[in-house]
Amino acid sequence: MRTLPFLALMTFANLLFASAATSQPGPPLPPGDQMLDAYFRAETAALARRCLADIQTLDDWQAKRGEYRRQLQEMLGLWPLPERTDLQPVITGKLEHEGLVVEKLYFQASPRLYVTANLYRPPVVEKPLPAILYVCGHSRQATNGISYGNKTGYQHHGAWFARNGYVCLTIDTLQLGEIEGLHHGTYREGMWWWNARGYTPAGVEAWFGIRALDYLCSRSEVDRERLGMTGRSGGGAYSWTVAALDDRVKVVVPVAGITDLQNQVVDGCVEGHCDCMFFVNTYRWDFPLMAALIAPRPLLFSNSDKDNIFPLDGVIRTHAQVRRIYQLYGQTARLGLLITEGPHADTQDLQVPAFRWFNRWLKAEQPLIEMAATKLFSPAQLKVFDTLPADAINTRIHETFGPPPSSAPGRSREAVLAALRAKVFAGWPEETSPVPLELSARLETAGLRLQVAEWESQPGIRLPLYVLQHPKIRRPEHAVLTVLDEAGWTNLLAAVPALGGGVPNAATEALRAEMLAEKTVRIFLPPRGIGPTTWTGNAKRQIQIRRRFMLLGQTLEGMRVWDIRRAVQVWQATPKFKSLPLEIRARGFMAVNALYAGLFEPTVAALQLTDLPQSHRDGPDYLNVLQVWDLPDALALAGERVVRR
Repeated sequence: MRTLPFLALMTFANLLFASAATSQPGPPLPPGDQMLDAYFRAETAALARRCLADIQTLDDWQAKRGEYRRQLQEMLGLWPLPERTDLQPVITGKLEHEGLVVEKLYFQASPRLYVTANLYRPPVVEKPLPAILYVCGHSRQATNGISYGNKTGYQHHGAWFARNGYVCLTIDTLQLGEIEGLHHGTYREGMWWWNARGYTPAGVEAWFGIRALDYLCSRSEVDRERLGMTGRSGGGAYSWTVAALDDRVKVVVPVAGITDLQNQVVDGCVEGHCDCMFFVNTYRWDFPLMAALIAPRPLLFSNSDKDNIFPLDGVIRTHAQVRRIYQLYGQTARLGLLITEGPHADTQDLQVPAFRWFNRWLKAEQPLIEMAATKLFSPAQLKVFDTLPADAINTRIHETFGPPPSSAPGRSREAVLAALRAKVFAGWPEETSPVPLELSARLETAGLRLQVAEWESQPGIRLPLYVLQHPKIRRPEHAVLTVLDEAGWTNLLAAVPALGGGVPNAATEALRAEMLAEKTVRIFLPPRGIGPTTWTGNAKRQIQIRRRFMLLGQTLEGMRVWDIRRAVQVWQATPKFKSLPLEIRARGFMAVNALYAGLFEPTVAALQLTDLPQSHRDGPDYLNVLQVWDLPDALALAGERVVRR
């Protein structure tokens, strides 16, 4: 660990990370932004290297494929798989047009969880036909506050299939259906507790698709052995997840629905996607692993070359990874890559090759495609409900979907900590032996002695610790580590003139008096993103930063827990201080972070926690934590070490 020059104490916030600057065009990023950018690049690269790296033979893949599928189910909230209750399908009306019939219908994916749909079929069906499940992208179709469902925006696909000898079921999505649910919990609504519950609307959409396949299989017009699936954008994403989970999908053409973590996290494409596009990345996957679960079934990657939210480079990288699995099966002819010119749009250039792919693999024929996909009906004509069902739970399904939250684990301390480490804090780095702190030369400031240490919480995350001692305390009785949030950082700058550039004041005197009365050494920790390492940007950017952490199988607050743990370790590895009992103090969300750090660091003597929230629904978000327990359980395990204020 590097000792800071004595003079750097006065401008520590500006100089701490100067050595991390990288050459780049334009003005350099602020230090916190540089650190965050480098961190995201390193973490993303590590997950990309790990993805499918241990698969060298077909036996390797087949031995692990079942567990990978189970992990995907879990990350979508579908493990254990919900009960396949009676669909209770109802056809509310029919439309006829030259060459096709449209049935307006709904079914219940689970009790009171409604799926509205249109089923397109030829007027006369003499024998079972191949069938397509079409899942829709984000296209709101509404007039005067009445939603007709995004199925009406994609009606041309269903009609086109039916007029060419297919049955096609086109289903609405959760948010953009006739009953409008929610896709934007973390993106827009501040519902960060979705992470804590392990909830994603991508799981609901996958369940809609699985139950839609159940419905298709119940129809006498459908050949169950010839089921295909396709959709664009959001529908492309759901095509990936459903086909990865359900082998009944024999042929799949996801259109513009996948790319890799490099695009999403480093290049920022996550900002163009709502929560329904992503599983909760508990097992820290890159997306090619999900795509590979479709092998060796016929799969056509379909994308345009100027798509700004599914960039071409990431699509090609993903395809290359998946192609390796098809090679192990000896089935590369079943894997296609279609790249067309254009932006993120539903173009004929994408439609026609998809249609030809289904003809090839579901009908074993390749006729000339002479008919264009055109919309034949008004959205109002395709609407299923005259009156929405009063018992529908679509708008609040995020409260109940997936495994129920746990409140009483009833397990040993070791078992609970193991569950937390595996499912909640899997993004923590591997533990290594802590390196003792190297403190800078002492600075006498306002009657206090200030020293600063720069240390590394994990590779690339360099943080400060500020150590204050009272000159009248020759033998301190204990050490107090205060974990700072932004308000705490502001208060520290005000109380310690050498840091804040001010003059001694009442806050300075109060701090001196407190230290003298308690006979303490005071340590102040601003975790990543606080104080000297803060990153810039408005509230919208801060949201997208937090979403990037989730895609990496982490949360920002979960990694701050690690920062606190590591600060404890390096402090207690420092010979001068390791014999002092250590107390941690924190407030609000940081108090929750300190609590969890204390659970994993039993050498912490006491935890003084102020303004704790009541639940993880109201506190910092950690992945899946409510599937393990809630805050009262954590407090109970910490026991008498906790002092609440």
